[in-house]
Amino acid sequence: MVMAILWRKQHQGKNYEVRTAGQSRRLYTDGVFHTQYNPQRFLTGNVWDLLSLPSLFLAPAQCRRVLVLGVGGGTVLQQLAQLFPKAILVGVELDQMHLRLAKRFFLPRSKRIQLIHADALVWIKKYHGHKFDLIIDDMFTEQVGEPRRVAAAALPWFNALLRHTTAQGMLVFNFLCARELRRCAYLHNSKLQRQFAAAYRLTTPVYENNIGVFLRQPAGLQYWRAQLQQHVRLAKEFHAQRHKYRISKLTVL
Repeated sequence: MVMAILWRKQHQGKNYEVRTAGQSRRLYTDGVFHTQYNPQRFLTGNVWDLLSLPSLFLAPAQCRRVLVLGVGGGTVLQQLAQLFPKAILVGVELDQMHLRLAKRFFLPRSKRIQLIHADALVWIKKYHGHKFDLIIDDMFTEQVGEPRRVAAAALPWFNALLRHTTAQGMLVFNFLCARELRRCAYLHNSKLQRQFAAAYRLTTPVYENNIGVFLRQPAGLQYWRAQLQQHVRLAKEFHAQRHKYRISKLTVL
C-alpha cells in the first residue's frame, strides 16, 4: 500500500509524521507506529484492536468510566467511544504532541473524551477521583527506534491500578511479547490472583504483542462472543478477519 505524508514535524528532538495509507491515517514517532484510524472501519487489523476488544467482557451499563494510559493518537479511545456511547473516556499521555495530533487528525470532538497531558505514573499516584470500570495500560517509549514499556507489570503497579478500579472492573495490559507477559506479577503472586475472577490473553499472528486481561468479576468467552454480536458492524468485521485475533484463558503455571 502506498503511503503519503500528510503532516510532518521535528519537535524537541523527535520526528513526528502523520501518513495516509489508503483511507487510513497513521501516526509515527521516530519511526515507531503509534496509531492507525480508518473512518470506514472499526477494526484496524492491528494491536489496538486487542486492547479494545476485551472491553466486551463488560456490559454497556457496567462500563461508565474508562482510563487509557498512553493515548498515542487515540485509536483505542476512538474504538471505545463507539462501543460505549455513554461512557466517560479519560486518556493520559506524556507526549503533548501526541495529544495535539490526536485532537487534530484522529479523535472526534466530544465532551466524553478527556485528554490529560501528564506522566501517567505520577498521575496515578496523585489521582483521587472516581474509580474506573476499565483501565488500559498502553504506555510505551521509544529506544533506538523500538518500543519499550514504561512501567513493569510488577505487584506495586498492579496494586496502584487496582486502587482506582471498581469492584466489577478490569485491567488490560499491553505486553511486547509472551515472555514479558509471563513475567507479570499476576502469574507469580497468589494473593494478587485472588483479586481477579478471570484472566485472558489476546494475541495476533501479525505482531508479537500479548495483551493481558484481568477481570474482577467472572465472565466467560461465551459471554464475550454474545456481547460481540450486539455490535453488528464490529461482529461483521471481526468474523471477516477472525484469523487475526486469538483469545484464550490465561492460566497460572
